[in-house]
Amino acid sequence: MSNQKLFNVAVVGATGAVGEQIIGLLEKRKFPIAELKLLSSARSAGTKIMFKGREHTVEEATPESFKGVEIALFSAGGDVTKALAPHAVEHGAICIDNTNAYRMDPETPLVVPEVNIDKVNEHKGIIANPNCSTIQMVAALKPLQDRYGISRIIVSTYQAVSGAGSRAIDEMLRQTREALDGNAVKPDILPVGALPVKHQIAFNAIPQIDKFQDNGYTLEEMKMVRETKKIMGDESIDVTATCVRIPVVYGHSESVYVELKNDYDLEEVKKLLEEAPGIVVVDDPAGQQYPLATDAAGKPDVFVGRLRRDLGSSRGLNMWIVSDNLLKGAAWNAVQIAEYIAIGQ
Repeated sequence: MSNQKLFNVAVVGATGAVGEQIIGLLEKRKFPIAELKLLSSARSAGTKIMFKGREHTVEEATPESFKGVEIALFSAGGDVTKALAPHAVEHGAICIDNTNAYRMDPETPLVVPEVNIDKVNEHKGIIANPNCSTIQMVAALKPLQDRYGISRIIVSTYQAVSGAGSRAIDEMLRQTREALDGNAVKPDILPVGALPVKHQIAFNAIPQIDKFQDNGYTLEEMKMVRETKKIMGDESIDVTATCVRIPVVYGHSESVYVELKNDYDLEEVKKLLEEAPGIVVVDDPAGQQYPLATDAAGKPDVFVGRLRRDLGSSRGLNMWIVSDNLLKGAAWNAVQIAEYIAIGQ
């Protein structure tokens, strides 16, 4: 990123889990920043955060916070994005949003750089970052779509508690201690939904992520359905999802069945994935080597393994996909988009 124009950058939600990751990546990647503005809710305003050896004070995000800002990275919830992103655009900023606020807006590009980076150029001020579980899946499936075409996707996810925020991490760790000590386990956070009913996450699996919709699917599941079609640019792909929260801190895992439109060679599939950007193939059954959430945590890549032909369909392929949900699933994807914008200006 050297010899580039310097940008005035704002991070909205700077004190949150994803915001912290974004700030760390901006520093690690040496993003060309002239001025960095860290924004949050009034509750977190005043927090001190180090960036490039200098202490920055987090400010309360307001419509006027974006004067002079050229790139704004939002990760503070959909309501915040809806309230503030239009003001940021009015002030001339390009917004990269990590929430669900604009993902399905037909005028807002929904971008995974390894899949459809060209869509960035179609933005009207706002670029949407997809859902974390969608990002890793489409990144792994894009090479197969290009080579064989895809007719159907069936995905079951095993998602880390960090996807529900830092309070969910704290709750899982607390509940684990309570259970190990033989004490009553008190659930307060999960699942995040409309009803006040909460379930234990320690030593458990909760088959609900986000609110249930009228069709019996959760919002998380419908995000994967709708976003996959939009990102892949093919509304004809049949997608169905079951999303489950498990007691893992970082790293979403996915069991994916994909039905291709054309016959395939398994070794060719492996080679396509090995050569794809951002994909790491870990697939050695004899050596018990396959993607693990513990190995993916802290890494920006999407890991793919357990590649095997389906027993009931010659065009069916089963695979296991793992990625750090806060990195590739959120912060890294957003920073990749910001880098593309910076290089192009």
